[in-house]
Amino acid sequence: MPFFIVIRILANPISNLFQKQLAERSARPIFIIGVVHLCLALVCAPVLLIHGVPAISAAVWINMLVAAVLAVAGNTVLVHALRSSDLSILGPVNAYKSVVGLVLAIFLIGESPSVVGMTGVVLIVAGSYLVVDREAGQPRRNAFILFFRERGVQLRFAALILAAAEAVFLKRAILVSSPWIVFALWSILGVPVAGVAFVLDASRLHDQASNLRHLWRTYLALVVATGLMQLATVLTFGRMQVGYSLALFQLSTIVSVLLGHRYFQEKNIRKRLAGSIVMTAGAIMIVAFGS
Repeated sequence: MPFFIVIRILANPISNLFQKQLAERSARPIFIIGVVHLCLALVCAPVLLIHGVPAISAAVWINMLVAAVLAVAGNTVLVHALRSSDLSILGPVNAYKSVVGLVLAIFLIGESPSVVGMTGVVLIVAGSYLVVDREAGQPRRNAFILFFRERGVQLRFAALILAAAEAVFLKRAILVSSPWIVFALWSILGVPVAGVAFVLDASRLHDQASNLRHLWRTYLALVVATGLMQLATVLTFGRMQVGYSLALFQLSTIVSVLLGHRYFQEKNIRKRLAGSIVMTAGAIMIVAFGS
């Protein structure tokens, strides 16, 4: 399992990097998500044929359909957020996902976190306070308010709530199926969901197709990164509780900050990196003592 966790930690921010690059080159968020799911579906279709579609229970189909809708919606909103804000800010904001996931897991799955585990989650959230940008002399409370008023941050919160809810339904499907089937269904069911959403915005199909031809390498890199990220996610969920898994994944915030500085020349990196390190400490506490 440590191997899957490392893959997930690295693949998630790399996926966000490619999403941001595409979004800044006029690619539509829903088109980006649709292409990713379509490519992954072509790879995963043989898995379902070998397993046998009739063998999949109705409970798995229902949970995965909900998960696919949440995944497409969440990732589309995430791309909108990446287009309007810094990667090194949105990465640390992702720490709140562990809290949302933990709460949802308690009510929907019945998972019971320990006191130390909860303390680790609180530490992760507290570390995000350090990424708040403020001008000299500005009270921190005002900076915090402005931070939450940023459109990119608001969209990122919406995306993480959707992603946290998605994680719960993925876990429910895994409990009555297998991570491999769940990954295949996640990839395939995302195609019609994204297709329906794109029909509502089909006026730019020609431009998006042309954009795809010019940026196919970036799209391909995104497909690979997203596939590795999602596969590592479901394999981890198969071995670990959702709340703790999401908290552990916050180790990727450090990678997000470094990538934001390296590829987009984002500023205030030292402070944002410090906040990410605090979150990492919380994740280590959860992994070492929380389960």
